[in-house]
Amino acid sequence: MIKLRFAPSPTGYLHLGNIRTALMNWLYARAHKGEFILRLDDTDQERSEQKYVDQIEKDLKWLGLTYDALVKQSDCLAAYTKAAALLRDKGRLYACYETAEELDLQRKVLLSSGKPPIYNRAALSLTPDQLEKYEQEGRKPHWRFKLDTGKIRWNDLVRGEVAFEGAHLSDPILIREDGTPVFTLATSVDDLDMGITHILRGEDHVTNTAIQIQIMEALVDKPTSIQFGHLALISGSKGEGLSKREGSLSLLDLHQEGMEPMAILSMLAKLGTSDPIIPQTAMENILDDFNISTFGRSSPRLGLEDLWQMNKQILHLLSFEEVSPRLAQIGIDQATPAFWALVQQNIEKFQEVKEWADIFYGHKSFPTDDPRFLEIAEHFLPPEPWDSETFSVWVGDVKAETGRKGKELFMPLRHALTGQSHGPELKDLILLMGRGKVLNRLQTARE
Repeated sequence: MIKLRFAPSPTGYLHLGNIRTALMNWLYARAHKGEFILRLDDTDQERSEQKYVDQIEKDLKWLGLTYDALVKQSDCLAAYTKAAALLRDKGRLYACYETAEELDLQRKVLLSSGKPPIYNRAALSLTPDQLEKYEQEGRKPHWRFKLDTGKIRWNDLVRGEVAFEGAHLSDPILIREDGTPVFTLATSVDDLDMGITHILRGEDHVTNTAIQIQIMEALVDKPTSIQFGHLALISGSKGEGLSKREGSLSLLDLHQEGMEPMAILSMLAKLGTSDPIIPQTAMENILDDFNISTFGRSSPRLGLEDLWQMNKQILHLLSFEEVSPRLAQIGIDQATPAFWALVQQNIEKFQEVKEWADIFYGHKSFPTDDPRFLEIAEHFLPPEPWDSETFSVWVGDVKAETGRKGKELFMPLRHALTGQSHGPELKDLILLMGRGKVLNRLQTARE
């Protein structure tokens, strides 16, 4: 059984980079009839907050990324303690007593001499006297994993063959001074215990993967069968990185601002591939077209303007049957298929339909500074019944009488009827309004 997971830390709101990772894992799992797990990596108890946990669940539900199980790392602490003890017994986990300041100085010295900032393993050669001295000083140890110096290889689902030299990596800290596990240990234990078969994540985790592979193999004494894939990171429209604390790109803000979930999913499902990015109104279409091998290694760019443009395209594709429940939900009970067909081409966000409903169905008045022109327009307003030729007949008469053309002819009419400088074609708009409302708007505008 194929099993994948999305493992966010509840220390901030999800942004588009997080959601892309969630979507890739969800699509891979569902495409292979496998399981998709939401795992909350909440071992950082100082920064993890329940409000972020709640919002992560809400965001995934809003997007339709259903999960088969919810796991919290804070419920698995006993497993991490057991794993740490096992690694200590195998000689792969050792105590270190350097302070943060001492480690920082070590790094600066190495960097200034042109050397990589790899931990020097000084803790492995501490004498009993030195250990006793540290204990008397009240120092608490942190614990590092002793990496093997050989090659670490895997065939990446996105990057192809990847290899690291263990000797070029720094022994990672797995247990903090306060005894809590670091992400690297917790995720290694969880991926083994949960039976995860594939892990798709950002390329910023490539080095973590090399280390995680060694940790997992040390825990079970055999090579890991997990397949990894590392996706190029999304950057902003100007090449800047995305951050979970960058509010303009958080899922919470995008949702509140009126972004359609399918706009986000349509964009992220193809971003980073050579395939065309087209609007999709159903998740089934995205799933049917998913192939992890189509993703390249170059960093794709994504700006808010791209998302809003996709949002418009999604709205243009929605049928009246699809939006009817949503229209009723925001109090637009009198909407008809003709109304939706008219306004859907003129909105960027769904909630803008409410303004158009007020224009079409409400009792509105839009004062004019050109009352004489509207008086002439009122005079030539044709009697009903109206058809597709009514508007051209009407404005033809008004044009002949006033000599106006172009914007001078059309804009006063549009403003008197809608109060807007843009919107649906006037020839279609007056048919939906009907003669009575058009006449009323012309009269009240003059008054």
